[in-house]
Amino acid sequence: MSVTVHELQEAYGEELELFRIWMKNQGMTLSTERAYVADVRLYLASLYPEALERSGKLDIMRYLSASRERGAGDEARNRKLSSLRAFYRALNEMDRLQANPAALTPKSRQQKNRMPVYLDEEQLQELFGHVGGKHQERNLSILLLMAYAGLRVGEIHRLNSFDLKPDGTLSVLGKGRKWRYLPLPDSLARLLRRLEDDSRGRMRQGKEQPMFVSQLGRRLSVRMIQTIADRTLERLQGERPELAMKKLSSHKLRHSFATMQIRSGTDIRTLQELLGHASIETTQIYTHIDNAQMKTAMERMSAKLPELREGRPR
Repeated sequence: MSVTVHELQEAYGEELELFRIWMKNQGMTLSTERAYVADVRLYLASLYPEALERSGKLDIMRYLSASRERGAGDEARNRKLSSLRAFYRALNEMDRLQANPAALTPKSRQQKNRMPVYLDEEQLQELFGHVGGKHQERNLSILLLMAYAGLRVGEIHRLNSFDLKPDGTLSVLGKGRKWRYLPLPDSLARLLRRLEDDSRGRMRQGKEQPMFVSQLGRRLSVRMIQTIADRTLERLQGERPELAMKKLSSHKLRHSFATMQIRSGTDIRTLQELLGHASIETTQIYTHIDNAQMKTAMERMSAKLPELREGRPR
């Protein structure tokens, strides 16, 4: 049965409004709010016209199973479950519901230690050669912050001109409203200051002082930042046949940053801080890219191997 927006609002409008208020008080970003509400609306459409007080673990499992049948993988399923856990938690804390059936629903076990997709240093240099056009310095700065400072798209979107300090430190507001402070390379800090001088004349008057602005003087949107990265990556793939089948995106530039740090000898704890990861388990996927200790250990086996001839030991 197809449920209209009006019907959802009639049945669950109060709960959705409480959820929005709760998320704002939690300090969640606008993009997170929108994603959570979108997931919750789909769930409520599957639940309609059942009252939320009567919902349970079975309803959630049924919704998640239907999502999987429509093509959602483990990561997408877990994200939807996180949205529902937050929704029910909000209603608990706002004294609207007593139970949280989503908290009792297990997450899918995702594949661990999966090798991340990234570009090597030579490919990155070639990528930057494809940045051109009217806003070349702005677009180049955005890509450099992804690939050489590890920033997420949303973090770049939220940057303000005053976040770059006189000593070259960049204040970054990351996931979970957590700040981190990155000492940028001098050349990148200089580029951002030059860009700020060029952008000041195009910036619209107001309280905000965004670091990156559109040609209309507004804060550059998340979608436009993604488009800048995607189009530049597409041009690179057009000239690099070995990259044609790789799923490249703005986030892969962040993977490239992490890969270069590991290969340069950066320890895992420092990399965790640079990337703004809440858990070190998230950071550990990069240790599988270039683990020198494992390589050395396996090379010790060379002297122990029997001499091989035509695939058989002698």
